[in-house]
Amino acid sequence: MSAIDDLPPLGEVIRTHGLVAKKALGQNFLLDLNLTARIARQAGDLSQCDVLEVGPGPGGLTRGLLAEGARRVLAVEKDSRAMAPLAEIAAAYPGRLEVINADALTLDTLAHLTPPIRVVANLPYNIGTELLVRWLTPGDWPPFWQSLTLMFQKEVAQRIVAKPGSKAYGRLAILAQWRCDAKVMMELPPEAFTPPPKVRSAVVHLTALPAPRFEADAGVLQNLTATAFQQRRKMLRASLKGLHPDIGGVLTSVGIDPTSRAEQVDLEHFCALARALA
Repeated sequence: MSAIDDLPPLGEVIRTHGLVAKKALGQNFLLDLNLTARIARQAGDLSQCDVLEVGPGPGGLTRGLLAEGARRVLAVEKDSRAMAPLAEIAAAYPGRLEVINADALTLDTLAHLTPPIRVVANLPYNIGTELLVRWLTPGDWPPFWQSLTLMFQKEVAQRIVAKPGSKAYGRLAILAQWRCDAKVMMELPPEAFTPPPKVRSAVVHLTALPAPRFEADAGVLQNLTATAFQQRRKMLRASLKGLHPDIGGVLTSVGIDPTSRAEQVDLEHFCALARALA
């Protein structure tokens, strides 16, 4: 395993600072620096970008991003134990790494970033999906970010890129593909992490489109898809009955069979339904 910088190997960093991964924080650490540099490369040329990283832990991906030439990295980490090893990385890359000990769900990251901005992160499992939905559904579009390069459990990654008619197709697929091009870039086995999770992981790259593929209100579409897929085996006329007194008529008016199930309806028709309900 070759070095990507002059800092100690990550295994040594973790031992030195007593950084045992905490399940409560959704932590699984990547120790292979060649692998973290490869993940950083999936985000493209970062030399002219600020990068937002959430949940850096001991800084494996952080080092990959900096070694691959990121103009500047903002690393947001909730675990105060990681501050010392991240400070060592900041010292090795002067002026290019800012570390904030905070909860990414509550921090105004935009105050610390200069566009263009890309998000690259091995997201903590317990907040990954919530953060993704927030990034996909801002009030204004285009968003603050150009692209998202994110690691998830493989199952979540498959849900982001899923097509209608598949078991993985649902709210995440619609929200992601409505406003982005989404692609799974690489998969990682459990043994790449410490501690090894019980499932495979995958890196997804989402590129923001200049405008959504179809007109719809983000809040309405989010509520509609959450309701539709909460009871995905029910016919839509039943699962959506709380959204409109004549939901069957509204479904028919936009070309959706009221007896269809949510997983049978494509993005274009969900957007048409969102417009009708708005």
